[in-house]
Amino acid sequence: MSILNVEHLTHGFGDRAIFHDVSFRLLKGEHIGLVGANGEGKSTFLNIVTGKLMPDEGKIEWAKNVRVGYLDQHTVLTQGMTIRDVLKSAFAWLFEMEEKMNQICDKLGTASEDEMMDMMDELGTIQDTLTMHDFYVIDAKVDEVARALGLLDIGLDRDVTDLSGGQRTKVLLGKLLLEKPDILLLDEPTNYLDEGHIAWLKRYLIDYENAFVLISHDIPFLNEVINLVYHMENQELNRYVGDYDHFQEVYAVKKAQIEAAYRRQQQEISELKDFVARNKARVATRNMAMSRQKKLDKMDVIELAAERPKPEFHFKQGRTPGKYIFETKELVIGYEEPLSRPLTLSMERGHKIALVGANGIGKTTLLKSILGLIPSLKGSCELGDNLQIGYFEQEVKGDNKTTCIDEIWAEFPSYTQYEVRSALAKCGLTTKHIESQVRVLSGGEQAKVRLCKLVNKETNVLLLDEPTNHLDVDAKEALKQALKEYRGSILLICHEPEFYQDVVSDVWDCSKWTTRIL
Repeated sequence: MSILNVEHLTHGFGDRAIFHDVSFRLLKGEHIGLVGANGEGKSTFLNIVTGKLMPDEGKIEWAKNVRVGYLDQHTVLTQGMTIRDVLKSAFAWLFEMEEKMNQICDKLGTASEDEMMDMMDELGTIQDTLTMHDFYVIDAKVDEVARALGLLDIGLDRDVTDLSGGQRTKVLLGKLLLEKPDILLLDEPTNYLDEGHIAWLKRYLIDYENAFVLISHDIPFLNEVINLVYHMENQELNRYVGDYDHFQEVYAVKKAQIEAAYRRQQQEISELKDFVARNKARVATRNMAMSRQKKLDKMDVIELAAERPKPEFHFKQGRTPGKYIFETKELVIGYEEPLSRPLTLSMERGHKIALVGANGIGKTTLLKSILGLIPSLKGSCELGDNLQIGYFEQEVKGDNKTTCIDEIWAEFPSYTQYEVRSALAKCGLTTKHIESQVRVLSGGEQAKVRLCKLVNKETNVLLLDEPTNHLDVDAKEALKQALKEYRGSILLICHEPEFYQDVVSDVWDCSKWTTRIL
């Protein structure tokens, strides 16, 4: 029996079509990977099936009494709420049931015998539901999940608006797991998570008995946890049985077959048109020409899907800097409290270094302290001579209403419109994306706009904070190649070893310096 049925779904933004006549079904126990390039509509699809967006056309039907848990990267956490408050809000519906139970108990004294029997039945049902969903051991359950995700060490009384991207994801994930939904909908759950917690989530999903739909560009992660792939491309949604690697094999064969059929049909069309043109005016062969024209008119013409532009990143090389990029002396990073012991570090010209370690130990803070964006608590950091720094920030907040064209033009006012469009197209953005406001783009497309700014300015050192988050497979591969070719220095924060291990010459483990126990 289907848990979710989607029939004839059509949706778009303005004149930009996202889906056309798409159908989808979710069965019990299915572990689905929802895959596709940036901007194909994966997150939009989840927003539609969860009722956050109304489709232009189509029917979405859930089975009765199905509880859906949705991990949405764009969820806003309320200022003033602690981590414990957010985790306990997973049980809000149980607290409502307890309130209802108390109201029934208050009415028992004035109820008739028949009413009392109905009330006792309802009380029994509520009591069973509360017991079944661990209502009487909520605090223990909250602590258990918080410990597994490393939230106990952050402190459950911490305000959620003070958290890093990874810590925030852990809190949302913890709340979701405590809700014990019948269906999990996970939108890029590994973004911002460190390697240890990605491994924990992987084990959890492998053993998960219910169904889930997972959006991810982390291929090793996908391969381990899914058994079905739904591929989103050119307004269509197609189903493939197996993991991501198997999908790629089948997809390549299917694409080759369609292209071969297209070439054969184009050859046939060309021959038929040629025959008609040569024979329609001759009396002896007019009937044969008309017969071939009818065949042409009735032919179901194969159309090849438009190829998405593959991104190309080529960083512009700046002048040669001094021998040292930066040197720190007894540097202590942090905000109100120190996040590190005193650090004496140096980075030489030409070095490519990855910063790794658990969420919340200060990797981003170290980067910002080096750049002088936040003051250090103690010590000093001295930047080298002749530096041309390119900085990619992990999270850019704000509702950006400018178009992609305006965004690049503001950075490079001397560019012609052709140069701006060309620069964005090279980063893998289509004409419709280029003309759209930045805020309506997917996370991956927004990242490509920011990378476009970076590759078009001359730099000799790159400071990159989780640049692979949200990027699709092609964009990641292109970025990896560009960083390998880059002759400048790189300081990179990344949680994907398969991305950084071929790029960097050295790995700095920040957990060796941190004062946090995570």
